[in-house]
Amino acid sequence: MSDAIKVDIWSDIACPWCFIGKRKFEEGLRRYAADGGPGVEIEYHSFELAPDTPVDFEGDEVEFLSGHKGIPAAQVRQMLDRVTQVAADAGLAYDFDSVRHTKTLKAHQVLHLAKARGLQLEMVERLFRAYFEQGRHVGHDEELADLAADAGLDRAEVLEALRAGTYDADVQADMDQARTYGISGVPFYVIDSRYGVSGAQDPAVFEQALRKAAGDRTEATA
Repeated sequence: MSDAIKVDIWSDIACPWCFIGKRKFEEGLRRYAADGGPGVEIEYHSFELAPDTPVDFEGDEVEFLSGHKGIPAAQVRQMLDRVTQVAADAGLAYDFDSVRHTKTLKAHQVLHLAKARGLQLEMVERLFRAYFEQGRHVGHDEELADLAADAGLDRAEVLEALRAGTYDADVQADMDQARTYGISGVPFYVIDSRYGVSGAQDPAVFEQALRKAAGDRTEATA
């Protein structure tokens, strides 16, 4: 058994609660780490919330959600205002007016390349900020390559991997595993292959789950 507690996170770049959940998990991790205990290894896994989304959706976020979920536009705007405030409370500056809604399959492929190069956490952060705060298009190869370069990846390697579909099977394997676990929504956290946490929970929930996993390790070796 590895000394580190493994946290597997299923997430989608186009999921507003996943970025909020990232910040809340990070705060829970900070609190957990303050008192020592086993280290934590984090790995992100692919999950497409709306795989039928076109790469170039013609319309804004309100139009997409209204059409996709069948919710009146006024209600969608209220929902987005609420999410924007929750994000702000977590230190994030969401700008839904600028969001370029797109299919996230290629973004997930880049995340697998980043994992192979030891830069997955940097790439996750860069993609979330690009999508929700900066109005960048994360469905186009060239744009993804630029963002990947910001995170420390080789731009030419990113373009080559995307054009060759190098990580298609890895993305599919993540989504297959999600179905095996019964995951139907994200974010979803699997802690030490034992505990599941669904949603952008309060940092205290993540802190408690990590402490429970660490306690289990102690009991197993006592």
